[in-house]
This record gives sequence, C-alpha cells and structure tokens, in this order.
Amino acid sequence: MKIITADTNWDIHQLAQTLQLKLNPLFREARLTDIEFDVVENGDAIEIAQPELYEGYLFRLTAEGNQLHVAKSEHYVDDVNLLTLMSILETLQMGSMAGADIIYISGE
Repeated sequence: MKIITADTNWDIHQLAQTLQLKLNPLFREARLTDIEFDVVENGDAIEIAQPELYEGYLFRLTAEGNQLHVAKSEHYVDDVNLLTLMSILETLQMGSMAGADIIYISGE
C-alpha cells in the first residue's frame, strides 16, 4: 500500500470529484487509448475500476486524516494500465484540486 501524506486532512468527496474530472483525460493522454475508468465514491473510500477489462477494483483510496491510503489490486501488479494510473495518481496536482499539498509519499 502507498501512503500519500498531505499538510491537511484529505477530503475524500473532493478528491473523488477531482479524479472523476481529471483521471480519464490524463490516462488517455499518457496511453493514447480510449480506455475509460470508473471512479466511484463508495462510503469513505474511492474505487477506481474498469469492469470491462478487470475484475474488481484496480485502486481503493481511503483517507485517514492527512494520510491517503492507496491500495492497489494484487491481481494486476505489473499491468501497464495499472502502472500508468499509479503514475497519474502520484503526479496529479491534488494540492490545487483537492485541498491538500502533498508532503510525502511512502510505500509501493
């Protein structure tokens, strides 16, 4: 699991909205493909999935205060789409879009 630590508490609803707006366009730009991912707010978590290609979620994000826990599916660890999504999640400027400035990223 990867943990992204911010200088303020994460707002999971605002983060879900940011990902719903930005994730697919950034993925299309990075991979030059028309694959679309579902970004679903599920209670106090966000799940990123593509049910036509993958069973279950690819990522599950949960907030614990100023830490965002990013769990990735263990079934697709070397998948190029999963790796591209991880790169986008790490580089997405969530500071200006989701109310938190990233100060530290740990884990795999």
